[in-house]
This record gives sequence, structure tokens and C-alpha cells, in this order.
Amino acid sequence: MPWRIPRTTLDEVRTPRRFTEFLKGASICILVAGLLSPLSPAVAAETATVDAAAAANDYCGGQCSDILPPGQNGNATLAQILLNQAFGTQPENADNQLGPYANLATGYSSLTNDKINTFFNDASFGVPSDQVASTLKPAGRTDVTIVRDKKTGVPHITGTTRYGTEFGAGYAAAQDRLWLMDVFRHVGRGQLTPFAGGDPSNQGLEQEFWRHAPYTEADLQAQIDNAVATNGERGKLALADANAYLDGINSYIDASDSGRYFPGEYVLTGHKDSITNAGTIEKFKITDLVALGSVIGALFGSGGGGEVNNAISLLAAQEKYGVAEGTKAWESFRERNDPEAVLTVHDGSFPYATKPDNPQGVALPDAGSVTEEPLVYDRTGSAATSTATSTSATAAANALTSARRGMSNALVVSGKHTASGNPIAVFGPQTGYFAPQLLLLQEIQGPGISARGASFAGLSMYVELGRGQDYAWSATTSGQDIIDTYAVELCQDDYHYLYRGTCTAMDKVEKTNAWKPTTADDTPAGSYRMQVWRTKYGPVTHRATVGGKKVAYTTLRSSYMHEADSIVGFQMLNDPDYVKGPQDFQKAAQHINYTFNWFYADSQHTAYYNSGDNPVRASGVDAEFPVWARQAYEWQGWDPSTNTADYTPPSAHPNSIDQDYYISWNNKQAKDYTTAPWGNGSVHRGNLLDDRVKKLVAAGGVTRAQLVKAMADAALADLRAEDVLPKLLRVVNSSTVTDSTAKAAVDKLQAWVSAGAKRTETSAGSKAYANAEAIRILDAWWPLLVKAEFEPGLGSGLYAAMNANLPIDESPSAAHGPTGSHAGSSFQYGWWSYVDKDIRAVLGESVQGGLDRKYCGGGTLSGCRDVLISTLKTAAGKTAAQVYPGDANCSAGDQWCADSIIQRPLGGINHGRISWQNRPTFQQVVEFPSHR
Repeated sequence: MPWRIPRTTLDEVRTPRRFTEFLKGASICILVAGLLSPLSPAVAAETATVDAAAAANDYCGGQCSDILPPGQNGNATLAQILLNQAFGTQPENADNQLGPYANLATGYSSLTNDKINTFFNDASFGVPSDQVASTLKPAGRTDVTIVRDKKTGVPHITGTTRYGTEFGAGYAAAQDRLWLMDVFRHVGRGQLTPFAGGDPSNQGLEQEFWRHAPYTEADLQAQIDNAVATNGERGKLALADANAYLDGINSYIDASDSGRYFPGEYVLTGHKDSITNAGTIEKFKITDLVALGSVIGALFGSGGGGEVNNAISLLAAQEKYGVAEGTKAWESFRERNDPEAVLTVHDGSFPYATKPDNPQGVALPDAGSVTEEPLVYDRTGSAATSTATSTSATAAANALTSARRGMSNALVVSGKHTASGNPIAVFGPQTGYFAPQLLLLQEIQGPGISARGASFAGLSMYVELGRGQDYAWSATTSGQDIIDTYAVELCQDDYHYLYRGTCTAMDKVEKTNAWKPTTADDTPAGSYRMQVWRTKYGPVTHRATVGGKKVAYTTLRSSYMHEADSIVGFQMLNDPDYVKGPQDFQKAAQHINYTFNWFYADSQHTAYYNSGDNPVRASGVDAEFPVWARQAYEWQGWDPSTNTADYTPPSAHPNSIDQDYYISWNNKQAKDYTTAPWGNGSVHRGNLLDDRVKKLVAAGGVTRAQLVKAMADAALADLRAEDVLPKLLRVVNSSTVTDSTAKAAVDKLQAWVSAGAKRTETSAGSKAYANAEAIRILDAWWPLLVKAEFEPGLGSGLYAAMNANLPIDESPSAAHGPTGSHAGSSFQYGWWSYVDKDIRAVLGESVQGGLDRKYCGGGTLSGCRDVLISTLKTAAGKTAAQVYPGDANCSAGDQWCADSIIQRPLGGINHGRISWQNRPTFQQVVEFPSHR
């Protein structure tokens, strides 16, 4: 949360009498005006009919739907914020998509095609005349109209000129997300604390992102200039669109300032005075868009990295087992090209970042020599131990980077297997749960643009995920490795390094952030300094010695200094004259340099393409480990002045057209495509989709409702219980279970598996799980059994090092897991594949790509059974309060609440929690019956 309202202030206004007194004390005329007047002049504008041209170009026939909780309106006046904080009152359209989204969890089992829009919005183009809530010509312009519908308040922007269209997109974005956009442009610049106050969570946010993109203002501008210069006429058009979009944002700032309906957070953070209206809201400029893009790119579009941690765990394995056996053990846990991994592309081989036969240039650190490069420094220039770094940075990472870790799924079925003969898609990104949401919905119709869907706030000059006139597209994070770590040899001192034989000074980029107390933040006035050392090989992240030589480890990613380049790809996806089929879609996706899996469907075809600038590495370089910063090991064709290189050609990226079906849930893309994340093995949450869609395709006659049901069913499944628990129970039941405690636990777990192994409410709104005891037992058992299964064989040091690479658990309630609590997305990262392979080996089953040895119980069935029963008894004895210890939102022992999803506040409005579902945040359901 960017700022805090003091509890005493809220306590004082919790009763109607006290609230009335508060209004009087805070200038009642201003605050009541904020309550009675709309958030924007759009609501008071004249009603108008929908533009018939948009509807005429809609080929979806009412069969396109979407949803984006909590709601379209992400702005609130000061009075609305105070009412929400005191009484829970919600501004109009702030949470009206949250209920339908939540209700799918209990309503999907009886879903039919005609009930889909009970849980989704109608995503048809235009607004029927009887559903128009408001019509606005922003700033009095005659070349653009913003129409909002009654059900959701989504803006439908129609322009007669390109400039007017983009102006309207910017104006509508500011109407819905001005505060959030302002927060994130400051996060991207590492300047959140001067903007929103010195609360430690603010420091954590700016530190988390600025260390990955420590750009100067000149760097931001250079990226814009480069994107324009390298993309010809489309680059020039993108710049013109961005400037028109900015004009729209700034026009809204002026209007809301003079009309006093700007977001109330500006008052609560001291930027505006609620009585005099003194103060300013800073206008947006072109470099703000790059700063925003750097945050989104860091969250969702930059796979790879982690080479230093990989090296540390490899050294631990070699110390435990010796070099040869330790390397073998490490490789077996890495699963960099596991033959049992579920794939998105079923046929063909797409080698990338594969293990070289004879690695060259590897620069492993000396054992114990690695230290992380400090980011925060005190006023004397010494490295500081920062509270923000140690505590709230972790909280911030759990809140926002959970979106990156838990992103997105897709289910796409070819028309060969559908009831209608037309392809069907259910897909969307998992961008986390926030209030307001990072994404916003919009429809844009204008010269060269015709699309509806979701875009990141502040980057919504185009629809980034959505539908066109007769096609739809979406993305999931792919995570392939576009980041490498280099060991630069130091010379002269700790701040000079050898670059191609010449001792070269590092570039120091620093930022001093000062803040003062605000009306909503009781943090004392203060300041602190962030500092990053940059080299031609990227920013310094660690220091170490290699063979006794002092080195700095740097991180270089192909999208570094290229955050703006992808704009042309999104422009193409919005252009109906460009995308006329799957091949055009793939060409557009090629222009996006972030690491995404892209999916497409129209009335005849489906398609897939994996995007990203995949650098061509020097022969023999192993992308898993640091390499020496020497010319022989640099990316081929690398130009350090522009950070450009040779990239693998489009044909080498996993791609496909008209495959029987596609699924993606951040799983492995294709055979031999070595992806960066750990844990892509025999059990992955992608299996939950693949198993269900494969059955539907085999039966044939797939409908939209059936595909939604498959997604929703997988969204409630406990991956451990569905794919691993049956094998664990086979070991336990290999002999009669005589211990009464263990037998009772086994019976409960078996009953849960037989019932479908899902985390579902007993009935809608019950806030209690069916099979609650079995769920509690598995939640308690999993970390115990993993530790008891592997730590004796690995040793505590190696076990801990492997944990640093891949956490053992990511259940919905696992606050200790990588996504943190209440984050929704679950089961992406964990040791399920390791347990699965090890248990199958102990059972004597065939295992492809197995671990280096049998671990459970020393590798014997009886020993493994003893380990499992012992840990199961311990787990069964844990109380609900021990398994679910409670937090600021939930009482200890409240299992449902521990799992529940909370829209994490990024502003002043809070929303109610909803039952857990493991599904995309924004989601589309599409089936086009016709084509242009």
C-alpha cells in the first residue's frame, strides 16, 4: 500500500454522528460535493447511441466474453475513500466484476453456453442504446466519443481521427486509473517515497524494481528514440499515438483538478489540499511511459537470471558428492529439459539454451565468497542495513512479484474438435489481485485500430490482450532465458573492470529519496540513497572471487534499455488491416521483445507463438551459470552501446498453427526448449489443464461452456492431491496401516482424492471446505514429508541451497511460499515433480529423467513407508491454528480465510475477500462464428 491512513482517524469516523462531524471539520462543501458528484464528467454527460460502425465490424456474434475483477473504476474521491474505509461503501463500478468472477467457483459445474455471461461480461463491440450509461466528448473534442455501459462502466472509445482516438484512450485511462498510473511511474523511476511518503513498503517497492532497471532520464528518452528510429513508419506512428494518449491523460488531470474530482489519494499524500485545492498533480510525459513499461517488463516479460544461485547450489552439490556425482545430482534436480514435462507445442523440436557438451567460459565463484551488492546506502556512503530491504521489500515482492511468478493460462481448441466447427479459446493473464487492478478494460475504435480487451494502466494506447473484429489473442509468461550473468574482472579498485582488455570505470547511478510526513503517513521525515554500479555487461548484482580473482557479477538481459520496443507489436495486433489470419498474428507477436507465449483464435484457425529477443550465445556457453566477461563468451553480434545482439530467428521460437489443442500454465513450451524456471518436470500445474482438455478433445464436440468448466475445475484442484498424493498413499498402503492416527489420516486423504482432490466450499458462500480435515492434513504434511524425504540424502546445506532455487511449496495458504498469502495463484513452484519421480522410483515404476538416486527412506519401499507414516502422524496432530496461524486479515485456524484472495490495496479503496480460485485475473471466452 503506497500510504497509510492513521487508524485513529478512521476510528473517529466509524459512526454516522462522528462521520458528520468529520465532514464539517474538513470543509463539508468540498467533501459532500465529492460524494454527490461523479468521479468524472462522463457520468453527467449526455446519453448517446452506440456507434453502429463498431457493431457492424463485430464478427463474434455475441460469443465473446471477458471479466476483470474487481471493477473498472479505480479512481475515488477523498470522500469516497473515507466512506469506504469507515463503512465499506464502494464507489460505482469499483467492485461490480468481483462477484461474478468469484461465483464461478461454485457455479461452473452446471454451466451452459447461455449462462456464461452470468460469470463474464459481454465483450461485443459497442454498447446497445438501452445500455448506455454516459457519453462524453473529452475536452469538448468533436473527433472522439467515450461511451460507458451500465453494467460495468467500461469505456468504449470511438474516434474519427487517429489523434482523437488516442486522446480518448488517454483520457479514459486517467478517468479509471490516474492514481495507479502515477504510483507506477514513480515506482519505475525508483521515486515512490518522495511521491507517496516514507512508509517502508514504499521503499520496498522502489528498491525491488529500480535495481533491475536503474535508468536515468536520458536512458528513458534514448529508448523512445531508438524504438522510433528502428521501426520506420510504424515507429513514427507509435510515437504520435503515445503523445496523443499523453495529451488525453493531461487533459483529464486539468479537468479533474479544476472540478475537484481527482483521486483522493493526492490529498492523503499531501499533493493537494482538500479545502483550498492548493497543490499540483504532475503532468505525464513521454518518458513516464517507459518507466511504467520497465515495471511491467520486470514483472511479466523477462525470463532467466539466477545464475549465481545456480552456481552456489552446484558447488554445494559438488561438495556433498564430489564433482562428477554432484554435477549429476544437480542436473537431475534442475530438470532443464525433462522428457516427462507437459508441452504446449506437441510436435517438433526447438533447441534453445540447451546444455553444451563441453561448457566454455564458466566462472563459478570460490566457495563462500559471494556477497550481494548493496543497493541502499546511508548518508556517509556506507552500505546500510535497511528495514525496507529486509522486511517490506519482501512484502512488496510478495505482493507485486507474485503476479510475475503466477501468471496466466490458456486453453485453445481447434475447430476440428468443437461442436460448431469453430475454434474456442478460454485464456487470460494472471496479473495478481489488486485494488485497483493493474489492468483496465476498454474498447478502442478508430482509424487503424479496432479492438476490445485489457491493457496495463498507463500503457493503454492499444489493447494489449483482447479481441479484434474477427480474432482474439492472449498471452502467458514464457520465462525463457534472455538474462545472462557475467563475471567482470576487477582492476585498479572495486569500481573498475576489464572490458575487452582495457581497465574501465564503472558507471555509478544513484538516487536520493527524501520524504516528509503526509496527512496519511505518520512516518517521520527522512531520506535514503540507492546506488547501482553499471557496466557494459549490465548492473552489478554480486561480488565474489573466482580462482582467487576479485570479480563483480553483472546481469545482462536482452530487453535491458529496450522497454519501449514492443509497442509496435501491440500496434499491429490492434490493426484490422494487419491481422487477417494466424500468420499475421505470429508476425505481430515477433515484434514483442518480452518473453511471452501468445495464443490466437479466429473462426477458422488457432495459432501459437513464443516471443522474446532470444540472444544467440557464444558456442559452448552454458546459460545456467556465470561466464567470464570476455569477448569470446559475449552474445554473438553484441553491441554494448545499444545492447543489441544477434537473436534467434522466428522459426527457432516455438510456434504452431492449427494444433489439435494448446494449453499453457507457465509450463515447458516445446521439446528441447530449455526454459529458465526450475520445476518443469513430470508434475506441473500445466498437467491440470492438459489432462482435462485432452479428454474433451478425445470426446469431440467441445463447447465454450465445457472449456470454461475445464479451466474452472483445474482452478480448484490441489495439484499435490491430484497428481502426487495417490502415489504417496500407494507407498503408505503397501502394508496394512495399523497405527490408528495414521489410518484415520489415510482414510480422510483417500476420501478427498476420490471426491476429486479440490479445495471447494461445501456450498456457495459457506466459507468452509468440503474435506476440510484432509486439506488441513496435506497442507501440514507436504513440507514435513519433503524435508524428511530429501534432507537426509542431500544434507542440510545442499537441501537449503536447492530450496533457494525452488521453494518446496506454494499452496493457496502458504504465506511462506513464493507468492505469499492471499495471492490466488498457486502450485507453480514446488517440489511436486521431485516427490513424484522419487516415489515412483521407490515403487519400482519406470521414470524418464529421474533423480540421480532414490531418496525416500534410503531408497527402499519399507524405509520410505516409515518416513511417510511418521511425518503423516505428525501432520495429523497439528491443529488448524498451527497450520493456518492467522494474519492481519484472518483469525488463526480459519482455513477458508487463509486460502482466500484479497485485492491488495494500491490506493485508498478496499474490497472484500473471495474464495480461492487458481485462474487468470483477466480472462476471455471466445468463439468466432464468422470471418471477414
